[in-house]
Amino acid sequence: MNILLIGSGGREHALAWKIAQSPLLDTLFISPGNGGMESCGTIINLDVTDHRAVIQFAKDNNVELVVIGPEAPLVAGLANDLSVANIPCFGPTKEAAILEGSKGFTKDICKDYNIPTAKYARFTDANSAKDYVSKEGAPIVIKADGLAAGKGVIMAETEKDALSAIDEIFGGSFGDAGAEVVIEETLYGEEASFFVLTDGKTCLPLVTAQDHKRVFDGDKGPNTGGMGAYSPAPIMTDELIAQTMRDIIEPTVRAMNDKGTPYKGVLYAGLMLTEKDGVKTPQLIEYNARFGDPECQVLMMRMKSDIIPALLAVANGTLETVDLEWSENPALTVVMATKGYPDSYEKGSEIKGLEKADELDNCQVFHAGTKKEDGKIKAIGGRVLNVTGVGATIAEAQNNAYKAIDVIEWEDGFCRRDIGWRALKG
Repeated sequence: MNILLIGSGGREHALAWKIAQSPLLDTLFISPGNGGMESCGTIINLDVTDHRAVIQFAKDNNVELVVIGPEAPLVAGLANDLSVANIPCFGPTKEAAILEGSKGFTKDICKDYNIPTAKYARFTDANSAKDYVSKEGAPIVIKADGLAAGKGVIMAETEKDALSAIDEIFGGSFGDAGAEVVIEETLYGEEASFFVLTDGKTCLPLVTAQDHKRVFDGDKGPNTGGMGAYSPAPIMTDELIAQTMRDIIEPTVRAMNDKGTPYKGVLYAGLMLTEKDGVKTPQLIEYNARFGDPECQVLMMRMKSDIIPALLAVANGTLETVDLEWSENPALTVVMATKGYPDSYEKGSEIKGLEKADELDNCQVFHAGTKKEDGKIKAIGGRVLNVTGVGATIAEAQNNAYKAIDVIEWEDGFCRRDIGWRALKG
């Protein structure tokens, strides 16, 4: 069968790498792709904001499934238009993708369906938001309501920081995403990433993972889109997985059905595992309407099953027929980013040594913000590479990932050197 994959990040490279392994695949088209994805399929230049062009390409090339990787096309309704054109699609409609597109919407779902989450309030003007902060105090969490590429969350340690964040968001730093602000109490605990596939009826949990949001070692510095991840996350016990399904995932899927906007795709719950009297409780931080990046990379490395039947089953509403097999070996990925990220950074620096890294055993380099130019790989984004290792233990997977990083030559790049520290701590 022919498949069209939309996206250009490390998440999409990992999906392309996994899809390309399937015996069911004839041709994989990728748009827009990146500097490392041509080995997985045929790179094409489609304007994915032009839905009619995407539909026409799919019809002209007998595409039987479109897989949408990033959130922006989902929130823009690409899945809706593909459905109208009778082209199967993996990814939720814009009405369902609002779970990521509006943090306030998701918080209201939590309130209405008794889903455990932080206390919150929503604001459309700065003065009311500031009054709330003055009443609640700090530390407190200030969020832009809409899509902000993983950067619209400010952990304000002081009231002064919170008031500054409110001015920043309403002042346009995050564009339309900042038309509304969500303010939440600060939750304390350990974060985990939890993924399920759902066709709107059946919910199939994937293996667990844990992300590292802060830019520097020791979880210091500003939040990012993610600086590394590993799977499994030892903190997510079978009991916590069952509790997350029962108290968070299943009520959310039920809520979306009740609203007449069933959710079909991968649902990614960012969790905070709070603790009281020695008992951990998962609370929802936020939802994403797509695979996490960089969590997708470690999930794809561990997935033993053919991914295409699962993607098709989600699109066709037959997920109850699917089971997935996973490797017991852990996987760990380290993000290599351009110096200056998540703030301003220079583009166009050359990366060398990737061939040496690819030749190492138990390692896979997934590209994100790269392009191939005159046979050279250039960095064109903030998060640029996802260097991923596997091993019998998390420590071994970590060692394999950093062994590959150490043969990559990139003066303008940097990475954290402690990915996986929580699991290794114990």
